[in-house]
Amino acid sequence: MGVFYSIDFSLPLTNPVLKFLIILLIILVIPVLFNRLRAPSILGLILAGAVIGPFGLNLIERDSGIILSGTAGLLYIMFLAGLEVDMGDFKKNKGKSIVFGLYTFSIPMLFGILGGYYILNFSILSSVLLASMFASHTLIAYPIIRKLGIARNIAVNITVGGTIITDTLALLVLAVIVGMTKGEVGSLFWLKLTFSVLVFGFTVLFVFPIVGRWFFRKIEDNVAQYIFVLVMVFLAAFLAELAGVEGIIGAFLAGLSLNRLIPRNSALMNRVEFVGNAIFIPFFLIGIGMLINYKLFFEDEDTLIVGGVMILIATSSKYLAAYFTQRTFKFSNNERLVIFGLSNAQAAATLAAVLIGYNVILGQQENGEPIRLLNESVLNGTILMILFTCTLATISAAKGGKGILISEAGKDRSDEPAMAERILISVKNINNVEELINLAILLKSGSNTELFALNVLDNKKNDLQDEKMAQQLLSRASEIAIASNDYLFPVLRYDSNFKNGILSAVRENRITDILLGLHVKEKLSDSFLGDLTEEVLANIQANTFIYKSYFPINTIKRHLVFLPEGVENDTGFPTLLNKIWQLGRNSGAKINIYGTERCLEILEKVRKDYTLESEFFPAGSQNDILKTLETSKEDDNVVMVFRSKKVSSRDFFPRNIKEQLIETLNTKSFILAYIYNDSSLEKSSSNLMDASVIGPVEKLDDLFRQISGLFRKTGK
Repeated sequence: MGVFYSIDFSLPLTNPVLKFLIILLIILVIPVLFNRLRAPSILGLILAGAVIGPFGLNLIERDSGIILSGTAGLLYIMFLAGLEVDMGDFKKNKGKSIVFGLYTFSIPMLFGILGGYYILNFSILSSVLLASMFASHTLIAYPIIRKLGIARNIAVNITVGGTIITDTLALLVLAVIVGMTKGEVGSLFWLKLTFSVLVFGFTVLFVFPIVGRWFFRKIEDNVAQYIFVLVMVFLAAFLAELAGVEGIIGAFLAGLSLNRLIPRNSALMNRVEFVGNAIFIPFFLIGIGMLINYKLFFEDEDTLIVGGVMILIATSSKYLAAYFTQRTFKFSNNERLVIFGLSNAQAAATLAAVLIGYNVILGQQENGEPIRLLNESVLNGTILMILFTCTLATISAAKGGKGILISEAGKDRSDEPAMAERILISVKNINNVEELINLAILLKSGSNTELFALNVLDNKKNDLQDEKMAQQLLSRASEIAIASNDYLFPVLRYDSNFKNGILSAVRENRITDILLGLHVKEKLSDSFLGDLTEEVLANIQANTFIYKSYFPINTIKRHLVFLPEGVENDTGFPTLLNKIWQLGRNSGAKINIYGTERCLEILEKVRKDYTLESEFFPAGSQNDILKTLETSKEDDNVVMVFRSKKVSSRDFFPRNIKEQLIETLNTKSFILAYIYNDSSLEKSSSNLMDASVIGPVEKLDDLFRQISGLFRKTGK
């Protein structure tokens, strides 16, 4: 009893265990409650922060711990935004991002300066600084977009890209205004600011990926990899502050720089998202809520007037920016709502600007009160603006995002049900099981793809040790898949030999694709496939991939794909091409395709409509191919496509370049891809390469309809 009475329950609470417990209960209960009310849980967390904060029940003080966690959450939001940018989309739509960035910066700046100078009677410097607060915004509604699964929608993509432009410009205005008040703006000021920003940008965008690729190759420990990611985020944020801009810019650029090293379907991405959604981001939202003082609505008339003007200018100008963007690029109304929802919320950069402006003292009044660049009414009005814009932003983003989901659900539906995609991974060696599972996850066309792991045991033997080892392999494969938020069906099969076991498993489970692995240290030779594997290849009715990992798949920069002559005539080519392009999309690596002019001409006609980062090259002679491989880099992955599975490994490579080719591939990651040609499709030209045999993924179903049509037009 003595221990119980020794706990201090006076407000605000000081017991760290109790404070943390209350916050965890809020994070647990509020999202569930608001989801049932069909209201954005983000709004619930902000309001909960207002209730427990110093201006509400005063349960918890907004102390350094809350501020630290909130800062981490803000940086995490910006980092995730950069991490989930589709780099192909980003490069294709960078012009649109620039246009939106200029809209969402210039319109609020114009309205803000006019409103501050003519309506609120501020000085020109105060009006410009106030306008910069309206120009910036925080992606506070981004978790809603991610949860809805539309983070790669073009409207979301250009909004995220435009955010970095408008926030950077707004924060540069802040730096210039503060410098002017201190008399520091001159040629040296501009030179230092430009130099520091350029050095910072180069370091994060070019040095960070090199360091990250080296680290992920050397360190396989999952915890160490996650901590490394956090270090990169906070280091980039710190370097941004050293350069004279806000840390959120650094966090976003860190996401872009590590984008290709953390595939969206990987276990590391799952950990990054999980910790952010569970801890860091909710802490930030609760901390924002703690700033809200509801008493200001009733006590301070100036605060209400200033806050009302700020809300009107911020909301109307951001809506106009979203409207002009919609009209410029012919977006839908739902996409306009998403753009407005993502860009309307004022929080991070706005708080930074108002606090800095409030702390800049320009002089003293006659009564001794300091003359501030931004007065107390603006500081209090900013809190009201944050509450209003965050509420409106979450509602708008949720409504627009759900509208996009509904509209996309009605598109691209084939009258025929799509054939289920099932990938089987043969796990025989503990040293390559992780890389095989990771590759299978990257080859997936969508969330409906089913994964199977197979281990075949000899039914003539009764070796408990072999069975135990097989169970351990399958358990390990399941753990790896679960870490990436995927479920894997383990299959332990007893059969007379490996060939019969795998062929039977393929038929019984209706497998569409199969992965076989080579040990990472195994060297190629004339007979590296082995007779057993050759028999499997000759009889299996599924696309087959043989994979050897020299470096982790997430550290690969390019996939060099070599297509044989006549491959465009094979009925299984679109399905295999789907896998190769999914590999590029999901890993973020560039795809270089080498093939005949006819094949590349067909692919070129459909590539322009899609955002996969790729280049096409004429295949040339066998010696040209060898030269391409010899000049390739160690972080390239070679994908060699073969039309026939009935091939002996002794004749696997062209004889005149066999030795050189084998020697080159010994120091490369590579995939040998065998096409399965379904004879039933050859009987009917109307079904030739129809898109219904491929699971639709975003616009990829359109892609293969186009390919099929082009193939039929050109004939065999």
